[in-house]
Amino acid sequence: MNNTKSSNQVKPRLVANFGLQLCFFIAKTLLLTIVVLNHGITEVNAAPKSLRPDIKIRKIVNTSSVSSSVRIAKAPRNNTLYYLKRNGDIYQVNLGLSTRTLVYNSSNHNLREAQGMAIGPDGTIYVVGNADLANKQTKGIIVKGVINSGTGQRIWSILAKSAGYPKSKTAYDHRFNGVVVSPDGNFIYVNSGSRTDHGEVQSANGLYPNTREVGLTACILRLPTNGKNLFLPNNRAILKTSGYIFAEGIRNTFDMAFAPNGDLFGTENGPDRDMSEELNWLRLGGNYGFPWRIGGTDNPQQFPNYDPANDPLLDPRFNAVQNGYYRNDPTFPVRPRNLIEPIPNFGPDADSYRDPLDGKVKDASDLGQSLSSFTAHRSPLGLVFDTGGVMSPEFNRDGFVLSWSSGDPTGETLIGPFKDPSQDLVHLNLTKVGTTNYKFNATRIVKGFNNPIDAEIIGNKIYVLEYSGNQGIWEVTMPTK
Repeated sequence: MNNTKSSNQVKPRLVANFGLQLCFFIAKTLLLTIVVLNHGITEVNAAPKSLRPDIKIRKIVNTSSVSSSVRIAKAPRNNTLYYLKRNGDIYQVNLGLSTRTLVYNSSNHNLREAQGMAIGPDGTIYVVGNADLANKQTKGIIVKGVINSGTGQRIWSILAKSAGYPKSKTAYDHRFNGVVVSPDGNFIYVNSGSRTDHGEVQSANGLYPNTREVGLTACILRLPTNGKNLFLPNNRAILKTSGYIFAEGIRNTFDMAFAPNGDLFGTENGPDRDMSEELNWLRLGGNYGFPWRIGGTDNPQQFPNYDPANDPLLDPRFNAVQNGYYRNDPTFPVRPRNLIEPIPNFGPDADSYRDPLDGKVKDASDLGQSLSSFTAHRSPLGLVFDTGGVMSPEFNRDGFVLSWSSGDPTGETLIGPFKDPSQDLVHLNLTKVGTTNYKFNATRIVKGFNNPIDAEIIGNKIYVLEYSGNQGIWEVTMPTK
């Protein structure tokens, strides 16, 4: 995050070598809802490649097993690296020997469907998961594993669990997933994603009539790390009174990270409409627009004259379009005030968009424009920052983000990102704009990952975890001062 750096690099015109994909929508939504094991890529990509000679890449280990890898995190006190499986298995990585060791599983923490993991400055591991209930309901569960100072063993307990709340019986049940620990170790921030694609009614085949979002969905919770058996009711007013709601208007902020200056950022995955996906500066009490504002533009379904047949941003290959979830919707909720806009991206990369006037795909920075924030359907994940300030001036104290989806580098033949290869590591050169927001330049620095889902930084090395193929962990060595 350097306010003095310029970003006048030429956009690389490179075509990544991607493997054969199944339908992008299926792969994308199955990732974000974590519903089916290893669904998406059927062939393994070649090894990722650096787009700069001063950035080096090496394979650490393959993590494939009976369950998919979903998170990677370091213990700040000793830089030990861990990764999490969907079934709750937690492995420790030996970076020197390129080996992995299973250290915890569901018999330790009692989570059998896990989506989030973070480690506090004292070494406490926090795992976020979900459990299905009767009547098409679900609940979120957050556990913590605290190191016993006497024995060195980890003692697991429930930090918080939610009341049951209704699923939608669609691919848009994002549930509890992303988690990050505050730098002082006093709080965790947990994403509870939406149960809808874009705020439409999802009644679970009539089981929950006229239900859109509910008290526990589409928000970010802030919970004290010293909590024990906290109860999270499905009531937004009570959650606010208890001090548990940090931010609202969130569709699915699958990844969050603190910058070196203490500001919290989150990546936001967008709907089945060609609307940009977001990077947000997350602040207490903020409303980030969902479902009224998505990717810096209005959701047209809130307006009484909306006709989806005349909507150029609807791709008929998407599930929500095929199922008629985009419709004229006269009972759409009234828009609240003071919605916070995404951070604008001034390119040169990850900034393609479909023009709502003529339906053509264009490049924002080539036209001298900004985009809020990333190419549609990129699925930005794995947000990390050089909090140690050890990288070279060009990258020092800056951010980096992955993109999970496979795109079309030159056109729009895939259901994924258009004119954007994606599946890459992108450098984010963020600049603060007064006290209201940031702006950034996005530049691809590594291409060709296989559905990268999470990242971690240790010193000048970024560790990238893949979801598909052999589910590799790759070490990306960045230049130093």
